[in-house]
Amino acid sequence: MSARVLLPWTDIDVPEGLDAAYYDGVEPPPADLGGVEFYVLPYDRGPGGAKLIKELPSLRVVQSLSAGVEALVPLLPAGVRLANGRGLHDLSVAEHTLALIHAAQRDLPRWFAQQTRGEWTREHTRSLADSRVLLVGYGSIGQAVERQLLAAEAPVTRVASRARPDEDVHGVAELRDLLPQADIVVLVLPDTPDTRGLIGADELAALPDDALVVNVGRGTAIDTDALLAETRTGRLRAGLDVVDPEPLPAGHPLWTVPGVVITPHIAGGSASFYPRAKKLAAEQLRRYVQGEELLNLVER
Repeated sequence: MSARVLLPWTDIDVPEGLDAAYYDGVEPPPADLGGVEFYVLPYDRGPGGAKLIKELPSLRVVQSLSAGVEALVPLLPAGVRLANGRGLHDLSVAEHTLALIHAAQRDLPRWFAQQTRGEWTREHTRSLADSRVLLVGYGSIGQAVERQLLAAEAPVTRVASRARPDEDVHGVAELRDLLPQADIVVLVLPDTPDTRGLIGADELAALPDDALVVNVGRGTAIDTDALLAETRTGRLRAGLDVVDPEPLPAGHPLWTVPGVVITPHIAGGSASFYPRAKKLAAEQLRRYVQGEELLNLVER
């Protein structure tokens, strides 16, 4: 009898020896989930995909298409392996990070507003080139962001959870000493006990006037009230793809603060993501049926 796999797409090559069922996170799942050993979670389709895990008694592997999987770990039964989507979002998030920075540095919201009014008023703006960037979170996404920053001729200081002197990476313990030298801070962090509230009132106060805070990791890394206080005065600016709480309530004052650019957690979902995700899933299925080591396994 073939092992069953549960996939979010029908247009993926399924190796011989596997029987595929499909669940896209929107339509109801198959009535019969018995025998499903390998589950590729739907991406960005709400909580239903994760909740389905408990309905799969034969489950052996969960393949997430997200880089961050901290919310999934408590849901996994003992003995079920978890693989993440490391690498799938690198270029999408890097592109979006640079878009947020350029939007803030080149004052794009101002010019977009002028366009709607048919106005032609000119003024020179800030630049990314030669701006000192403090990159907090130096995994694969952070490294992709760095490549684009360096191409823009912005000097980058790397920060990770632990110092890696051989790679010129500072530890997060040095953050307070590094903040005063940053024109732009980019956060690419997961949601963990160590990262929650990492950037609070004291850290924001350490930044120089007119600094830009960019968050493309998880919203919980920044104290939202503290960020609101600093941006409301105009002393700091922000480019945010993630916030806390998320989604940001419609009446939240952060929506209307001048100098704050907000996008609704869409950095990782560009067109380049889906072909890469399908390629990874197909490779994982091939490895699974051949008994080979899976990619991107998460230690628990």
